[in-house]
Amino acid sequence: MQVLIVEDEEVLAKVFQEKLEKSGYEVKVAGDGDAALAQAATFKPDVIVLDLLLPKKNGFEVLEILKKDQALKMIPVIVVSNLGEDSDIKRALTLGAADYYVKSEHPINEIVEKIKNVLLQAK
Repeated sequence: MQVLIVEDEEVLAKVFQEKLEKSGYEVKVAGDGDAALAQAATFKPDVIVLDLLLPKKNGFEVLEILKKDQALKMIPVIVVSNLGEDSDIKRALTLGAADYYVKSEHPINEIVEKIKNVLLQAK
């Protein structure tokens, strides 16, 4: 099972990567919106973990492009962001996010468990 982490905070991306790799998942990391789209197209992950505050293309733009792409639209996207406003959450879910977590409200271990659950359902 493959996971694409889209996160510009290198330390956080590394923590997600290490925790998921220890559980046996193949993980790639993209640090900006353009890299995320390129990686999604070539890597074909089973789930994408997407930050919204990104350089180049923001997470909303990435999500919108992914969900319009016939080859990628079925990949579940879990948004993990510092944006906690109801309007941001609603927008991401409306654009097709499978789930949404505010970083400050959920410990990393909890988010990693949610990612694993999505991967189990995707099998």
